[in-house]
Amino acid sequence: MAGDQKPPNTGGSDDVPSGAGQGWTALSYLIGGMLVWGFIGWLVDQWLDSGGIATGIGVVLGMAGGIVLVVRRLGTPT
Repeated sequence: MAGDQKPPNTGGSDDVPSGAGQGWTALSYLIGGMLVWGFIGWLVDQWLDSGGIATGIGVVLGMAGGIVLVVRRLGTPT
């Protein structure tokens, strides 16, 4: 019946996705961090001609940053 429908989600900033949404959010944080910081490391490598060391450091820092974001955003259920 029309009156039995659930109201739509308001989409506030404090809404935590549930189920598969949490997995996709976590995956995007991890991959995004690796790509962004890896690219920054690659740029530093090109600038300093360090042979890929800065790229590796950038990827590791990106993974660590992605993990921090996942824990902050999805780690504690409300």
